[in-house]
Amino acid sequence: MSAKRPEPVQVIKERRDRALSALVQGVPYISFLGIVFDRKGDELTSVLPYRAAHIGNPALPALHGGATASFLEVTAIIGLGWAILWEEIESGKVDPTTIGPGTLPRLPKTIDFTVDYLRTGLPRDAYARARVNRSGRRYASVHVEAWQDNRVRPFAQATGHFLMPSRD
Repeated sequence: MSAKRPEPVQVIKERRDRALSALVQGVPYISFLGIVFDRKGDELTSVLPYRAAHIGNPALPALHGGATASFLEVTAIIGLGWAILWEEIESGKVDPTTIGPGTLPRLPKTIDFTVDYLRTGLPRDAYARARVNRSGRRYASVHVEAWQDNRVRPFAQATGHFLMPSRD
């Protein structure tokens, strides 16, 4: 009796990337802002590519506070949604090949979101990562940091609380 051969790593990576892509495409505002996600294993880094439309004060110039807050909130929601989805894919509860626009898991809903603007966001690409502090059946707490040239010098950070979708 022969054991089932494991799938090639590239096939698994492509399935996970398709699942993430479907999750991100479920939120049209993400493409409006131009945010993209870079996945390495279960870790996501969101990227807000520089656009002149993101500048709030052209005299400095500086990123608009609303663009920064939106970037952080989107990173938190997708980071939390991906953490849930990743766990379900890894446990076998969800087949990543079945995830698409009509079969997306519901995303968490924002309860509150507090942004700390630590320094001026410069006119260049920005990066952010979310850390899920708590994820229960009813609510989750997520911390997000955004940086530009140096990850240890964030220009903004946020903490959000989210209502978790029911897991039917």
